[in-house]
Amino acid sequence: MSEKITQLKNKFVEIYGGSTNDLRVFASPGRVNLIGEHIDYCGGYVFPAALTLDSTVIARPRKDRNIRLAATDLPDRVTASLDNLEEGKSLRWGNYQLGVADELQKAGYKLTGVDMLFHDMVPLGSGLSSSAAIELATAVTLATLGNEAHGITKPLDMVELAVIGQRTEHNYCGVNCGIMDQFASAMGKKDHAILLDCGSLKYKYTPLKLNGYKIVLGNTKKKRGLGESKYNERVQEVGEGLRILKQFLPEKVHLCDVTIKEFEQYKDKIENEVIRRRVQHVVYENVRVLESFDALENGDLIKFGNLLKEAHASIRDLYEVTGFELDTMVEEAAKVEGVIGARMTGAGFGGCTVNIVREDKVETFIRQVGENYRAKTGITPEFYVSEIGDGARELK
Repeated sequence: MSEKITQLKNKFVEIYGGSTNDLRVFASPGRVNLIGEHIDYCGGYVFPAALTLDSTVIARPRKDRNIRLAATDLPDRVTASLDNLEEGKSLRWGNYQLGVADELQKAGYKLTGVDMLFHDMVPLGSGLSSSAAIELATAVTLATLGNEAHGITKPLDMVELAVIGQRTEHNYCGVNCGIMDQFASAMGKKDHAILLDCGSLKYKYTPLKLNGYKIVLGNTKKKRGLGESKYNERVQEVGEGLRILKQFLPEKVHLCDVTIKEFEQYKDKIENEVIRRRVQHVVYENVRVLESFDALENGDLIKFGNLLKEAHASIRDLYEVTGFELDTMVEEAAKVEGVIGARMTGAGFGGCTVNIVREDKVETFIRQVGENYRAKTGITPEFYVSEIGDGARELK
């Protein structure tokens, strides 16, 4: 890793000048959600873990109010003033970073100008939340350097920074996302998964002990952009479902506050069959998350794997956000000996699957699923044998 950081520092100097002596390094991870899909914006439980795939920032504070942005894999160069960040919304690249700066200032953070070079190891459009990784890497960089410039010594509130990342998505990028991606990127803990109640932001960690199994991520290489997808449409559909159910269950704040028993009692009141299916997924998925947490706590990997299979069927048939590529990869995974569970992860419409694969079958899995998926879709996939890492931080 140190060799890579040295290369990035040299690239920074190539772009911005100066020396490498005063450069700071920050990083924030992508995430995999083990189970609990499309329910974070319904106040549900989710079960993510931070990956060791990071968005890394090389940074140097400036004496003025300008932010300058560059990336190792793009020709784009962005310069903006901290006093005029609204124009960042129209940028093809840089809107996430400038949006974070704007939301930090609106939340009362005192910032300083910064030169920043981004290097992203989280594949864009993969469903592993490259956007949250960029947002939290930016937030930790700007908040840390801004506090230092203004003599503020209090530690960063990482949950607050996660919420600021979420606000950036809403206000700058037009995606009405829940809190899960930013929370996992901010609060990840090495070798642990996070059970997060998205309604209250209460959370607890559990060791991710997969005794003899590995998490393998399968990237369909089918790109998807959340803002262009049907994501916001799904948010509206479940919002309508909640509105209908509140006529009979007025005390419910979030859709995930509705129990399975209550849903079964009142589901016929939701006359629109599409909305009823969406609500059914949300209510049952919320329960699957809690059952998955218990299964892992009890070391019952077979039950955990079966819950992943149930979750994929639900998101495919009731929520309809998978598509041919994701379904093909999950179907091919199920044919490999030693795979105890597979499902899509992320927002869907492309991106990745998460697979629980016996260690001695990982190479077979990658070869067999890769060949069969390519034969059926014409796309060459990528696979990552995943390690679980820490959340957003400065690399000392």
